[in-house]
Amino acid sequence: MLLVPDLNEHSKTPYYIQLYDYLAKAILGGTLQSGTRLPSIRRLAALCGISATPVELAYQQLLAEGFIASKPRSGYYILPVRREGSPAAGERPSPAPRPITPRDPRHYTYDFHMSRNDFSLFPHKIWRSLYQEQLANPDLLQYGDPQGEPALRASIAAHLRQFRGLRCTEKQIVIGGDQYTLCSLVCLLLKGRMSGLGIEDPGYHLLPAAFRRSGYEIKPIPLEEDGLQLDKLYSSGADAVYISPSHQYPRGMTMPISKRLALLEWARSTGGYIIEDDYDGEFRYHGRPIPALQGLAESSPVIYMCSFAQSVTPALCIHYMVLPEELLPDYHSLRSELYLEHSASRLHQIALHYFMERGHFEKHLRRMRLLYQRKHDLLLRSIRQHFGAAAVLSGTDAGFHLLLSFKPPAAEAGTRVSNRASISTSAKELAAVAEAEGIRVTPMSYTWWAKPEYDEPEFILGFGGIAEDLIDEGIRRLAGAWLG
Repeated sequence: MLLVPDLNEHSKTPYYIQLYDYLAKAILGGTLQSGTRLPSIRRLAALCGISATPVELAYQQLLAEGFIASKPRSGYYILPVRREGSPAAGERPSPAPRPITPRDPRHYTYDFHMSRNDFSLFPHKIWRSLYQEQLANPDLLQYGDPQGEPALRASIAAHLRQFRGLRCTEKQIVIGGDQYTLCSLVCLLLKGRMSGLGIEDPGYHLLPAAFRRSGYEIKPIPLEEDGLQLDKLYSSGADAVYISPSHQYPRGMTMPISKRLALLEWARSTGGYIIEDDYDGEFRYHGRPIPALQGLAESSPVIYMCSFAQSVTPALCIHYMVLPEELLPDYHSLRSELYLEHSASRLHQIALHYFMERGHFEKHLRRMRLLYQRKHDLLLRSIRQHFGAAAVLSGTDAGFHLLLSFKPPAAEAGTRVSNRASISTSAKELAAVAEAEGIRVTPMSYTWWAKPEYDEPEFILGFGGIAEDLIDEGIRRLAGAWLG
């Protein structure tokens, strides 16, 4: 039986978030059990004395996070929140050489590269003023705290608690100038505690490559529709795992709450660690951002990693991680032993602290979400209009890229096939056809650790850096090049 939420009309928190929080806690706490049918949107709105819109938004968020399922002509039902996987026999996947990320310095008229950003809304005047304030402080020209400036760590912790659902304090945060610096620290921190790292395959290779260089065994784990295959993780013998649960790279699926809790159970039962990459968790375009896995349990064995490269600019060179409290003594021991120094500019760190403290960061994030949402939605419409059934899309509604699987239509008997793409459907050759038209698309084949024999025609299309007025024309030209 559903308990009617007591919504606070005087709270600054919107009704839909109050309602979402209430239902999520009730499901996690067992008050609302698996299989329970939720009231219809109109029914719950009437019970709460509010309009239907907040209820619909709350239900959509619960749906996106895997708390509930929608059954046609039946309604919304609560899904089981339990461990999905269990140890199973099977051969352990063997490590493979690290694939190389493609780098292409050439100019493209229509550039759908996934690592490009849009700086048209960057608050130059505000940032310049904040940075100049710090130049007047001679103390900031001295060596800083190797862990990161305390003021910025406090601002980051407050932001993560409020907007990403983390359970952390500034004492757990370590700031670094680049991803590899932090990855190398994690390798050293876990040395002796673990020897094998499970990774998503396909996935992002920087961190596993750093672990491999440090002598760890890399164990690729295949994906299924809702993320990492937990039974394969158990059978792999890995004692740590690296995942991107909010928006998997590159396939873009969101790991549901049941699997997130099952992953925490795996870590608890095996004594393992979870390394959570939340590289684009701030950017969800339809529905509320998915809370981070780290905050689902007290003292969770999760190393949370993120940066300001996408939310502000990569030129800041400010990345950070949140360590479990149990690893802090080891970190401080390393800090003393290796004479660690700050690797991110103190001037940038303090300027960023004030950027956050004075409310500029939150405002900037809102503007960037709206900008990227427009680009995201325009890209989806353009692909569906110009490709039709020849393109299958996945990984939508979040982040800075989507995945396009090209499915060229089969020629009818007796019909002469004249378009260039029909010669071959390999991703490499299709990318070359696009390049000839001034279009950059990236085959996703480099994201496989255990590289498949056939180069499937799947492409990562980034929409962050391309101008809005070029998106539709770029996709129209791409469809023309591939379909004729």
